[in-house]
Amino acid sequence: MSDTPSPAAILATAVVPWTAGFEFDEDCFCRQVHTLARGLTRHLYVFGTAGEGYAVTERQFDQVAAAFWRSSREAGATPMLGVISLSLGQIIDRIGRGRALGFRHFQLSLPSWGALNDRELDTFFAETCGRFPDSSFHHYNLMRSKRLLTSLEYRRLADAHPNLVAVKSSTDDPALVADLLTVSPRLRFFFTEFGYAIARRTHDVGLLISLASVNHRRALAFVSGDDARRTADVVELRAMLATLIGLSKGRFHIDGAYDKLLFRTADPQFPLRVLPPYASATGEDFSRFRASLPPGWAAS
Repeated sequence: MSDTPSPAAILATAVVPWTAGFEFDEDCFCRQVHTLARGLTRHLYVFGTAGEGYAVTERQFDQVAAAFWRSSREAGATPMLGVISLSLGQIIDRIGRGRALGFRHFQLSLPSWGALNDRELDTFFAETCGRFPDSSFHHYNLMRSKRLLTSLEYRRLADAHPNLVAVKSSTDDPALVADLLTVSPRLRFFFTEFGYAIARRTHDVGLLISLASVNHRRALAFVSGDDARRTADVVELRAMLATLIGLSKGRFHIDGAYDKLLFRTADPQFPLRVLPPYASATGEDFSRFRASLPPGWAAS
């Protein structure tokens, strides 16, 4: 598990391109992996919420996972396979198939049909982290799973499972950030831009990149710069987010629709389709978003 990202690494998603017939566009996907590994970070994952890991069939899961493994190896990237399902049995099966391909880094999200109680939470991690002790696991802590974990749960889970190594979080609440960081450095934390700017004042944490991915050079500067630089960048990133919310209001809302708009700044041909029934952004949405980018963020 020596390829686990260092505390200050950037962690980026590879989103899945679909053809007009909603078939997996493997060539486009592999170009994306190479683009990210070459210009942004070698720590990549697929099938988070933005990667539509909740929506794919087993055939699609296997297709994308195999292509991700191959293209990551070609690009010199360290790949992480996300696993999202309402079924614990399916989660276990997908981890097993990912391991057969070569994956040893996995991202977990809690089953979301109903919020897990403490006993169910312990069972979930025992049947994933505990079942595969030679693999490492990141937990994506988000409200879509109906339960946000705190430092209390993470201490107990980290003590029980040495291979639970990291947490992803999109919170920008200073109190929640501070609480989670009480479990650092035992667990590594990856925050999206707003929480990251808060956490970096006191801790070496990783960036779970989202909005900043529109410009790889600026994203790298966001990580390498000082707190004053990040504070200034956050103002522009919040303006970017406001534009996205305005464009999407009442039309599209799923994570992948946003992240495909963001990646399209690096590849103008990247398709914006997300799997039905969810609505996609359009080419017009992208044009409006790109035209609205603050100066300095417009070109990668």
